[in-house]
Amino acid sequence: MTRIDFPGRFLFLSDDPAKLAAQFAGADLTPDAARPFRNDVSTDEITPIPTLVHYDEKIARFAHTGFETQGQTPIGEAAILDGGFSVIVGGKRYGKGSSREHSPLAEVRAGIKLIIAESFERLYRQNADNLGLFTSTDFGLIGRIRSGEAIPVEDLLAGRDDQAKDILRAGGLLGYGQKIAPTATAIAERRNAQDGPKTLVEKIVARHAVEIDGKPWDLSTGSAGFVRPAWRYFHDIYTAMCGHMLEAFYGDGLTFHDPATVVSFEDHYSYAHRPEVNAKVDRMPGIRRMSDGHRAFVGKYGLLDHGYLHGEEGSEGISHAMMTEHYVLPGQLAAGTDSHTPHCGALGALAYGIGSTEMSNALMTGLTRIKVPETVRVILNGTIPAGVMAKDIVLHLLADPFVHEGGGIGCVFEFGGPAAAQLSTDERATFTNMTAEMGGLSGIFAPDAETRRFLRERRGIDFDIEPWVTSDDGARYAHEIDIDCAQLSPMLASPGDPGNGLRVLDLNETIAVDIAYGGSCTAGKREDFDGYHEVLKWAADSGLKVPDTVKLYLQFGTTAVRDYCEERGYLAAFEAVGAEILQPACGACAGCGPGLSLIPDQVTVSAINRNFPGRSGPGKVWLASPKTVAASAIAGRIISFDDLKNHSV
Repeated sequence: MTRIDFPGRFLFLSDDPAKLAAQFAGADLTPDAARPFRNDVSTDEITPIPTLVHYDEKIARFAHTGFETQGQTPIGEAAILDGGFSVIVGGKRYGKGSSREHSPLAEVRAGIKLIIAESFERLYRQNADNLGLFTSTDFGLIGRIRSGEAIPVEDLLAGRDDQAKDILRAGGLLGYGQKIAPTATAIAERRNAQDGPKTLVEKIVARHAVEIDGKPWDLSTGSAGFVRPAWRYFHDIYTAMCGHMLEAFYGDGLTFHDPATVVSFEDHYSYAHRPEVNAKVDRMPGIRRMSDGHRAFVGKYGLLDHGYLHGEEGSEGISHAMMTEHYVLPGQLAAGTDSHTPHCGALGALAYGIGSTEMSNALMTGLTRIKVPETVRVILNGTIPAGVMAKDIVLHLLADPFVHEGGGIGCVFEFGGPAAAQLSTDERATFTNMTAEMGGLSGIFAPDAETRRFLRERRGIDFDIEPWVTSDDGARYAHEIDIDCAQLSPMLASPGDPGNGLRVLDLNETIAVDIAYGGSCTAGKREDFDGYHEVLKWAADSGLKVPDTVKLYLQFGTTAVRDYCEERGYLAAFEAVGAEILQPACGACAGCGPGLSLIPDQVTVSAINRNFPGRSGPGKVWLASPKTVAASAIAGRIISFDDLKNHSV
């Protein structure tokens, strides 16, 4: 394979829905005629959540069916598949959001051979590589392809690292992984070979790195190689796809590498039978197929599985929250099939999301690919004001120009500074979890006395933090961001993107809410429920309830959080104000449970981590902290807890 032909048409993802409609009607636009291109095309739009039940050829029919621009969704079912397209062109940060490999898989199976965009999110591009889908930022390719030129493969690989080039030349990761796995050799004995001070993340990568086929890896920033994670984990959206890929490639009777370090979770669909999940179409046949596939796969190969609760709705817990509560330790490296895997970085571990092909390869070889990341240092200064939660600080950070414009794509965000010591591990997990929304590979806090407290109280272990598990003085950072936490107040992100940050104080209109949702991995932890309870106990004591026009849902992240709330007597206040209490699951955040909007006019205030178009239903989602969500539920409009107390209702 030295040259590739692209006989199909170009699809330009224009910000103008009329220009898109013209292309589906048969028009072939020039790039200039198609501009401006849509930026921030998310994986929620490329493959909306209801389509994730498909992992075979049928998924091709749903490529980009959630694409939204100017309030319209102009790409219908099978439009790309039937349109004869082979190249898609988009704007900046193409593929942001979830780690779902369904998105590039849908594009590949719809006939797409190349994606050209101004920039790509790391995880989407990595998933595309793993499937053999070419991606490029070279807009000069458009004219060459249109002239009929067969493009040299090396031109399509220009600017990519050697590892990505090798994977794409091999046609994808599974074939490449099978070839190189027997040659992998640990290089831990050379983990301090690099000169100069190092960041914590550089040290963790070095301690888990392997050399391939005896070729030295200098572990310099930006260099790519393979590591052997301490933990690999996956959840039910990916299991059937992994099984399908593995048995198609390797055959039946798989032998996994070190299966004791593999954990599986059935955490997404335990509320999927509820009517709001199936309002437009009955999703249950596809979901049951996925669930059956998950259970069959983990049962067949004897994998440790955290599944549904017996005799009731809900599951044992959300995967990365459970990994933080039960498995991952400081200084370890963990890879999971979810973009919010960085959640575990609250413990001082390097944790990052991977797609189905990468997990399939990791199950067989024990290896995942990584590019040694740059580190962005976020210094949290000052005293965090009462009423301000980690979510407020994160929404402030997401609106920072450097972050909002994609400066942190592929980086690790290292959080520290005086205010970091004031944060519990639960609150730290809000930061690391939402580095996914920052475009980062991961997020991390150096472990400290708080980390030891968490491990002692949650797991009953007295953990000694080794001296190396911190960044060295003088370590090099790609960028530094200083946040004076003392100056912050409750924050929001307006609908469409988590980076649309503004202070609640700066709202210049009344935003009535129909749904208030507190839960998800980001906001279903113990300290989040402390926040919900503080507000709702005050409301109950004040004789206030959720108005009839609003539905308030509170969903635990894990059974341990549920038990904590029961032991502290929180449920009485929740029930007194009229909240619906839900057992652990990903729920409305993943479009899989109560809390979904049903029509575009509905407004949700939510403590989840992302509000891309189509997330949590067709309505408009405002992101907020747990306290603001609870206060807004009581007021029937978006409001901070302080304002609720000062103005009452």
